[in-house]
Amino acid sequence: MPSSISIMLKKLLPLALATSIPAACAYPSISEIKNPPSLSLEPVVGMVDKEEVKPIEVVEKSWKCPGCNDNEKYVLEKLQEKTRISDRNALATIMGNIKSESNFHPNICEGGARVPYNRCLRGGYGLIQWTSVGRYRNLGVFAKRYGYDPSSLEGQTAYMINESVFQRYLPEFEGPGQTVDQYMVAAYYWLGWGIKGHRQKYAYDYTKKLVWA
Repeated sequence: MPSSISIMLKKLLPLALATSIPAACAYPSISEIKNPPSLSLEPVVGMVDKEEVKPIEVVEKSWKCPGCNDNEKYVLEKLQEKTRISDRNALATIMGNIKSESNFHPNICEGGARVPYNRCLRGGYGLIQWTSVGRYRNLGVFAKRYGYDPSSLEGQTAYMINESVFQRYLPEFEGPGQTVDQYMVAAYYWLGWGIKGHRQKYAYDYTKKLVWA
């Protein structure tokens, strides 16, 4: 009897072992090795097509003047783009002085006449009322060299920022935060005004208009 049981167990054991091996652990057959299943080309659910991916925009903040006109906004933008001036009071002081000199009209001759560069025959001309013969003449030289109209806002803003006189006092405006009154000292040496007028009041007005956005 034991011998018959032993023979039966020997027959049943391989079958039991075969049925107990998980499918994931089973070895592939020869036919499966020679003919592997093809990879599915269907997109995975939730995957984004790289052609549809849009780059993330990095918005850099700067001082802006929502209530200003286009000329004021342009000059404010270029002052920050072409220099390292980042202090609101410094920018407001420069803006206030330009407003006092020309009200941001590039083609204005001293006295109020709106004329082209070569038609302003006396007094100051342009954004900061360039008055001396040398500074007035250099506006024309700069504009010709770099392809600007000397009567334009773009040309005069570029000249104003690059002019040697402004560059001499630029570190004062780029330095650590000061009051409008302190920046006005640098503005005086930059412009050399004869009449102070309302320029300091205008500067304080701009400090209230400028927003960091």
